[in-house]
Amino acid sequence: MGSLSLAIWTPIAFGILLLLIGNERNAATVRWVALIGSLAGLLATVPMMSSFVSGEAGFQLVERSVWIERYNMFYLLGVDGISFWLVVLTAFINVVVVIAGWQVIEQRVHQYMAAFMVLSGLMIGVFLALDAMLFYVFFEATLIPMYLIIGGWGGPNKIYAAFKFFLYTLLGSLLMLVALIYLYNQSGGSFYLADWYNLPLSSSAQTLVFFAFFAAFAVKVPMWPVHTWLPDVHVEAPTGGSAVLAAIMLKLGAYGFLRFSLPIAPDAAHEWAWLMITLSLVAVVYVGLVAMVQTDMKKLVAYSSVAHMGFVTLGFFFFNDLGMTGAVVQMIAHGFVSAAMFLCIGVLYDRMHSREIASYGGVANTMPKFAAFAVLFAMANAGLPGTAGFVGEWMVILAAVQFNFWVAFGAASALIFGAAYTLWMVKRVYLGDVANDNVAKLTDINTREFVMLALLAVAVLAMGVYPKPMTDVINPSVELLLQHVAQTKLI
Repeated sequence: MGSLSLAIWTPIAFGILLLLIGNERNAATVRWVALIGSLAGLLATVPMMSSFVSGEAGFQLVERSVWIERYNMFYLLGVDGISFWLVVLTAFINVVVVIAGWQVIEQRVHQYMAAFMVLSGLMIGVFLALDAMLFYVFFEATLIPMYLIIGGWGGPNKIYAAFKFFLYTLLGSLLMLVALIYLYNQSGGSFYLADWYNLPLSSSAQTLVFFAFFAAFAVKVPMWPVHTWLPDVHVEAPTGGSAVLAAIMLKLGAYGFLRFSLPIAPDAAHEWAWLMITLSLVAVVYVGLVAMVQTDMKKLVAYSSVAHMGFVTLGFFFFNDLGMTGAVVQMIAHGFVSAAMFLCIGVLYDRMHSREIASYGGVANTMPKFAAFAVLFAMANAGLPGTAGFVGEWMVILAAVQFNFWVAFGAASALIFGAAYTLWMVKRVYLGDVANDNVAKLTDINTREFVMLALLAVAVLAMGVYPKPMTDVINPSVELLLQHVAQTKLI
């Protein structure tokens, strides 16, 4: 088994093992197997990391074997600078989520842990697939474990939220399937992405293909105005589900733009860049304002995620290396920060069973260790220099200045809104006097919670202080993509 297959199938194998051995009587054993499995999944990425050559732009460690020979479908995997850190992020977040659910999940523990294991492997498969149909299978298969996580362990309206999540994302993907079949026929019967990158498509064909992919990827990001499913799902999902959804699943859509929309339909991407930039700016500015009026902490962070992901799609369509590299960096940074924000809300919810900001006040007095972590992550969410949240957004804003001053002005205003709604939440939840008896009775984080938050804190600070290892890996692949997108393919 190659290093990329190892990264995909190790967590899935542990997920299947948990389903086979787990029951309601051996929850303690299941938790340990899940932790070992998540750590094994993270270690399974080490061969990929050690074999990857940082300065090379193309796909590396390629694995190819016949899947469905009649239709030229191949089990074809490869990694480049764009997907490299997304694979590592996915495996890392899986470890954190298992630790987060250690004591909180008490019913059907083996099914809960197995769902996250399988989901982790499937998401890594999305990032590594070079066969379009293999990508589609992984992309759609991720819906199943997440649907079960929301519907099985979510809040009072979990079934509504699970159906909304499933229907929104599935309907968008149906148009992508139509585009895949069209491109398969145009290429003479190939699903290999590299073959599609050189297809001479007409202007109208490129436009139709671009918007077919847009339907699938914009919903997943999610871009405004197809973002309305996200707050409902976050509010109802269990803490681990929210963390993985924000940290990884939203990135599947953004990644799709880089793998499909831009290289396959470059002229349409240039032609419709104004629309993508407009929608991204609306997400950055308007949704940031919407976040400021939220009273539920999860909804606030959910809308915050839409605004932060707006920076990602904004950076893609400036068509310069600073903006696109910044957008990929922002994808990684948002993965760490959003997961940390939702896990902090989960720590409070486990104790108080309330996500309402008004239920809290003065938490720093009774939970000083936790408050230190929570405020750090809040500052990262606001884009404080020295944290992961600053690097990608700052690069995108600099790229926006090169593109257009007013676009840059609109993007930069998001930093003000981000600071406003984040500090508003911090002030009312953590600072001041103890607000009520429930807050007075709170106990500080235990060792498990400390380890979970400390892992994320190290990642947030390391990336904020020294992002060079990431940008060195990302840059060559971004430059290669931009060279390709700059070449016209119209016939």
